Amino acid sequence: MERITRVRAGILLLIFLVSIAFFALRVYDLQIIQTDGTVSNQKTFTIYTRVKAARGDLLDSNGNKLVTNRASYDLTLNHYVLLSANGTNDYLLKMVQLCRELEVPYVDHFPVSKTAPFTYTLSDYNSTWQGYFQKYLPSKGGLDSDITAPLLMKKLRDLYRIPEEWSDEDARAVIGLRYEMDLRRDLTNLPIYVFIEDASTEALSAMLELNVPGLNTEASSVRQYSTKYAAHILGYCSPMTAKQWEEYKKLKDENGKNIYEMDALVGQAGLEAAFEEYLHGIDGLRKDVVAVDGTLISQSYVVEPKAGKNVELTIDLNLQMAAEDSLAKLIEDLRASAQEGKKVDGADAEGGAVVVMNVKTGEVLACASYPTYDLSKFFEEYESIKEMPYAPLFNRALQGEYPPGSTYKMSMVVAGINSETVQKYTKIRDKGVFEINGFTANCLKYTQSHGNHGDITAMEALKVSCNYYFYELANRLTLETIDSTAKGLGLGEPTGIELYEKLGYRANAENKAAMYTGDDARWYPADQVMAGIGQSINKFTPMQLCVYTCTLANKGIRYKATFLNRVVSSDYRTLELENAPVILSQMNISQEAYEAYTEGMRLVATEGTAQRLFKNYPVEMAAKTGTAQHGPGGSDHGAFVCYGPVADPEIAVVVYGEKAGHGTTVAQIAKEVLDVYFSVDEIGDVITNENQVS
Repeated sequence: MERITRVRAGILLLIFLVSIAFFALRVYDLQIIQTDGTVSNQKTFTIYTRVKAARGDLLDSNGNKLVTNRASYDLTLNHYVLLSANGTNDYLLKMVQLCRELEVPYVDHFPVSKTAPFTYTLSDYNSTWQGYFQKYLPSKGGLDSDITAPLLMKKLRDLYRIPEEWSDEDARAVIGLRYEMDLRRDLTNLPIYVFIEDASTEALSAMLELNVPGLNTEASSVRQYSTKYAAHILGYCSPMTAKQWEEYKKLKDENGKNIYEMDALVGQAGLEAAFEEYLHGIDGLRKDVVAVDGTLISQSYVVEPKAGKNVELTIDLNLQMAAEDSLAKLIEDLRASAQEGKKVDGADAEGGAVVVMNVKTGEVLACASYPTYDLSKFFEEYESIKEMPYAPLFNRALQGEYPPGSTYKMSMVVAGINSETVQKYTKIRDKGVFEINGFTANCLKYTQSHGNHGDITAMEALKVSCNYYFYELANRLTLETIDSTAKGLGLGEPTGIELYEKLGYRANAENKAAMYTGDDARWYPADQVMAGIGQSINKFTPMQLCVYTCTLANKGIRYKATFLNRVVSSDYRTLELENAPVILSQMNISQEAYEAYTEGMRLVATEGTAQRLFKNYPVEMAAKTGTAQHGPGGSDHGAFVCYGPVADPEIAVVVYGEKAGHGTTVAQIAKEVLDVYFSVDEIGDVITNENQVS
């Protein structure tokens, strides 16, 4: 009996010990395993939040910030917390309805149209998002990838228990948010769901007042423009397209990790795009452990965010302001003269461009195009900007292809003297009317007064812009000599600039044959004669004309045009890259040719068509005006090029005005830019027409 009692006691003890062990393991699971080692008895969740890295700043050459970042806040949604609460769908609908009321866009990647009849919108998303959708379907009761959009919506309404009385639009909106949350549960490694990016103060306060479980704010930053100038070159950022993602996802860091997230903001135009590799930061990843009620228990970085580098441009904001302001004022004043009933050449002016360069380096100091627009309101006002007259989105400085007119004549002087066809003091008699094979062309002085310039040298021909001299010179030269000289000086050639540019085209037989058909495609002697004064089919961009002007100043050395000065670290402490001048080509310009066009351009400034502006200028400038005919009708285009100081050139300025009337008209703009560069007082502003000085 005693033995049986001991056995029973042993069994009871064993049962007791097993029970204790079971409850101990259960407590360990609840308090240690499910809480990541915390002492709380609440269930916890580990979530990962992407921490956006700040994009680098764009600065001018003096350190003035042109584009930077401002602090912003995103609204994020912790799906663990919200899905653990009662009434998940109701909360989501309230959020959507408030967004509609406030007209605030929110993030939704569900690839089904937002209104019935429902259709798939997979083509709007990149391959990664499409792959996520393919993973999502089988997770919902094994839905087939061939399911129709309407049937999918019906099944998801049932699956997510969407009330029958809800409209299709409301049901679709909530399903879209449930989709975003489900992707982040166990289907992908996507970080926490960002519901609203860059939320306004109004949206933040209104959303938080809904008291949605798991709805939080996350600090971020967005691009901010610190200047209203340089819109055409600074560019803008926006989320990458599906096509761009296919390229960006190939970029990895030294550890093989993606440098870009698929919804990253990237430069889409201008210098934002050109210097993307420097400006883009690498996002970080933060690990948050939260309780079921949303209480933060612990927080740590898995990967710290790495801010982008800062790019210092060659642009001088003071010169950029002077260029844009004076260009806008001149064109608007010309237009105003038409409204006042005045008969002024250029009253129908449409637009223009100014390019300023460092002669010795190819650095672009200013690059202006008119009309312009406000980059800070680009996205909000895009549709209206597109409809504005005179195409404000068009970058005339880099993409406008225009006949150079008489600014081309220095190239002809180089071609004539380098080839020994003429010499510096060779005189050509201006007869007023040039004739060849039945074709006639007048010197402008003959057109104005039936006069002529008589016997004239290259320098004098530049001074008074005598067309006859260059008709005759073009007739004596071979087309190959004319064309190769213009090419060597950079006309019709890539400038090397970091932004998209048009290349224009030189007047030659090959280009004409490519542009026309039949008899119109033939090259005639008259084409060559007209090419000699910068007409025929000669068309170049203002940027090319500025490179050409610098090359003349450098006696044939042609530098690559650039907007990049240097790159520094995000904290401005370390120099990452310093740009160095690059020689694209070097043309042998004889000393005699150099002296001829330099003296001729100096005479333009002191005695010729630009004397009213530069005769008494405190800095010796070499200049050339140009008045170019064009096809559409109206006033002629006006062009002006200059460089100085003549003895040791530092700066070149090119101004081009669409239908501005005369080169001397737009020369005023160059003077105002030079005033800022050389810090000189205003000296005269009288405008005279080209070839009025005999």
